[in-house]
Amino acid sequence: MITFLFACYGAGMVGSNKIDRKALVMRHNVTQTHIDKLSPLSVGNGRFCYTADITGMQTFPELYREGIPLSTMSEWGWHRFPNTENYQLSDVFKYVDAYGKKVPYPIGSSPGREYLRANPHQTGLALIGLQKVEGKTLSERELSESCQQLNVWEGTLESRFKLSGSPVEVTTLCHPDKDELAYRLKSPLFSEKRLGVRICFPFPSVAFGKEPAVWDMEDSHRSWIVRGGDNDWIIKHQTDDFVYYCRIRTSVKAALKETSRHNYFLELLSGKDEFTLLVDFSTDENTLNISDDYVSAVRANRQAWEAFWMSGGAVDLSGSKDRRWKELERRIVLSQYLTAIQSRQQYPPQETGLTCNSWYGKFHLEMHWWHSVHFALWDRPAYLSNTLGWYDEIFEVAKAYAATQGYKGVRWPKMIGPDGMEAPSGVGPLLVWQQPHPIFYAELLYRENPTQETLNRFGDLINATAEFMFDYAHWDASRKCYVLGPPIISAREGNSGTFRENINPAFELAYWSWGLKKANDWRERMGRERNADWDRMADQMAPWPVVNGVYVEAESVLEKDGGHPTQLAAYGFLPASAYLDKEVMRKTLRHVLDNWDWADTWGWDFPLIAMTAIRLNEPEWALETLLKSVQKNTYLPNGHNFQNEGLPLYLPGNGGLLTVVAMMCAGWDGCTEGNPGFPKNGLWNVKWEGLKPAF
Repeated sequence: MITFLFACYGAGMVGSNKIDRKALVMRHNVTQTHIDKLSPLSVGNGRFCYTADITGMQTFPELYREGIPLSTMSEWGWHRFPNTENYQLSDVFKYVDAYGKKVPYPIGSSPGREYLRANPHQTGLALIGLQKVEGKTLSERELSESCQQLNVWEGTLESRFKLSGSPVEVTTLCHPDKDELAYRLKSPLFSEKRLGVRICFPFPSVAFGKEPAVWDMEDSHRSWIVRGGDNDWIIKHQTDDFVYYCRIRTSVKAALKETSRHNYFLELLSGKDEFTLLVDFSTDENTLNISDDYVSAVRANRQAWEAFWMSGGAVDLSGSKDRRWKELERRIVLSQYLTAIQSRQQYPPQETGLTCNSWYGKFHLEMHWWHSVHFALWDRPAYLSNTLGWYDEIFEVAKAYAATQGYKGVRWPKMIGPDGMEAPSGVGPLLVWQQPHPIFYAELLYRENPTQETLNRFGDLINATAEFMFDYAHWDASRKCYVLGPPIISAREGNSGTFRENINPAFELAYWSWGLKKANDWRERMGRERNADWDRMADQMAPWPVVNGVYVEAESVLEKDGGHPTQLAAYGFLPASAYLDKEVMRKTLRHVLDNWDWADTWGWDFPLIAMTAIRLNEPEWALETLLKSVQKNTYLPNGHNFQNEGLPLYLPGNGGLLTVVAMMCAGWDGCTEGNPGFPKNGLWNVKWEGLKPAF
């Protein structure tokens, strides 16, 4: 029997100060009563994610394609089409002058460009939904009285509805330690042999879009049952060299039949209304370690989610009088959930995580900061640490890339897959603001675990990162300072057309100085001498560019007021430095707030602006920005940060929100004010636990 507990919890506290974490989380459970193509709900474990429709399964994928597509995705779900033409990155090199040195960048437009951009790509796995026994697909017109709730505390999706007048109940969850889905289904339609479960295997999508799979390439991949029985089956799926297995187990006797190519139908033979279904995915048939039963999967799931919510940080705003508290708290809770179910991978997540694709499913290393820094500030540093082993894996690739360009050290690429190979682009290869990120991550982890083990783990990585930074910058003898570029494209990316003239973006100048100082601090901790060249460069970077009394994006090209306002990141994302004039930065912040083209922004811009505002002791400006009513700052009912139809979710926005909220509560190194990101006007009652200050 399935029990639906659609309860409303109050804002009660346990004890005088301790947060009632269960009440905090559960007051933001997500309830839906109709199909919302932009708000399907997901369950996952950080490495594997399943996005379901109003039925709790993937019954109506065609209805969601214009919104957030239904998908099943895993961190290992990467496919590559055969490179029959033997395309190499060097095929798209163009040589760009850098102070007399000809540097190859993969910015050309040779025939191999699109292949190299699109491969490898993340792909969707099998879809699992309801279907009529006679093989007919269900229609949304047959649904009525739908009521669905995502229990955020337990990571469980409860769905109930009527199908042609008959009740159906579905519980959906994901095992915390396996790529395994567990369902409990109940309806008289099963015992009447009118309803079953459809399992479909798609072909990888190579298109630049959100769909991770396509359904019209039947002859280009294979699916077949490799093991069968009365309640336990294994299906093998193969596309080129990409192979995975899907194990299916029911609690009752059933039959699994192939109804058409890549489509399978599970029909109950037990005559019962209720049964459980386990579906396990793996690239190795021998590791299909399916749970003993549904109950054990439920138990593991509940224990894991309770452990997640009862550890790490928590923020309770329910005692506040400011009417904005509930929406801000909702975004905070759901952002924790969404990053937990898809951003605890071995790789940096793509910008849409494991929900759907963006940029061929490749991840962007400049966005890794926005995806994962919050984990450390919310006292969950292991989830940041998990992704950093991958930097070691691609170390030699990044070192070879730097050497090809004539630089020392390692150059961290921008848009990549697990192989670490830079994707050709007219923009990405010329960005550098991702370069100091590993130093930032290592500093966060050292603060949490200041041991020799941590120093040894990241020492070589930091040293090689800083070696490139020093070699990349150029000493301008006439100005007696170090400059960045040309060629360069700033973090804002708006000046991509002038990369041969661009010079000295403000944020990159600040980040170079900060990163080199920290790299030398790391050397000292390891008992080595400081690198005098690094310290000299850090102290003699070009001043941040100022025009009409405000900091601007870069020294070379004055952009219009729009895009990423990354000149603010020099004090916000980063702490104060000798280069900073706080009054100029305050005027810059006010200029952005008053003049910016908000349609030309991205989801992480809003927390970025708020970081600067709170460091300048302007908490009201921070709150106004975080809750600004513009499209790119929309947070859907499911918690996703909507950007546009082509990018209906954007996890850097969620991660950035969590990072700045930690700063609003716990402050930063040297901050002595409590809750510096909230106005002291009597309207905010902020309780928090387990948060860490920023740098």
